[in-house]
Amino acid sequence: MPRPFTRDQALQNATFLKALRRTGNVRLAARETGVKYGTIQHRRAHHPVFAHGWDAALAFAQARFAEAGRRSPVALSSARAPHRTAGGEPVIVRRNDGKLQMRAAQPGKLTAQCEQAFLAALSATANVRLSAAAAGASVAAFYRRRRKNAAFAREIRLALETGYERLEMALLASADPESHADDAWRHNDPPPIPAMTANQALQLLYLHQKEARLEAEPPHIRRRRGESSEAHSFRLSAMYEARQERAREDFRIAEAARRAAGRPSPFGPQPPELPALDQVTGWSKASGDAGHDATRALFGGWRLADMDRDGSGGRNGR
Repeated sequence: MPRPFTRDQALQNATFLKALRRTGNVRLAARETGVKYGTIQHRRAHHPVFAHGWDAALAFAQARFAEAGRRSPVALSSARAPHRTAGGEPVIVRRNDGKLQMRAAQPGKLTAQCEQAFLAALSATANVRLSAAAAGASVAAFYRRRRKNAAFAREIRLALETGYERLEMALLASADPESHADDAWRHNDPPPIPAMTANQALQLLYLHQKEARLEAEPPHIRRRRGESSEAHSFRLSAMYEARQERAREDFRIAEAARRAAGRPSPFGPQPPELPALDQVTGWSKASGDAGHDATRALFGGWRLADMDRDGSGGRNGR
């Protein structure tokens, strides 16, 4: 587990991320902060929460630059050229009858690089609109691709899960008593409590007690207003089936990665543990006389000379 940042290091990181959101340049942000480039890279490699803030700051900077490019056609054509087709590139499309066809791309369409930029920003921010702005396209374009392309819909879901996990990790890290990300208010005197009556104070305590002290039913499974019991049960069943299908899809993804890496399946039978077969003895019925040649073949556990000597050669041989 990495050593937590000191308060001075936490303030340096906050200043660096602020500069990175403004410039989108790592070296320039480190120079403005007064931290060595190698030091800031070391912090990124060993602190996942800081790495998440790093990626999110770059996504914010790219979104702002894309917005500036939309206001300037010259900057738009130079900055977003890899994210748009020039026209004539070979692409695979699905016709209205469901069949696939190779066509020449129209100019100004989103490219695979644009999709990857969107997914990378989504894995850092878990914000669809911000990620679309960072990729330099409208959010409707990515929603349309998600409806038409099952593979892209899967990647959006995985990117959202990654972004959610990184945000959750950042929140958990900020809850660490040794974290200094949100404790600036503690170094100042608290403001005075506004004037209120005893009834108002008790009402505030009552309202916050229901939310903070009592366990509430999760909103997504709570019965909605005007919803019948049958519709409520059907909705919960559909949610359960969706979770099961997602688990099956995650399993198929993991299986594909396992087969690509050549690893054995953890669900298959384990190979038996056998000793070296050339070291196994005591299995042959042949005579153990020292005069026998070990290089001569055995027939049924007997050498030909033994069969002639015991009379079996006369009965079984010619």
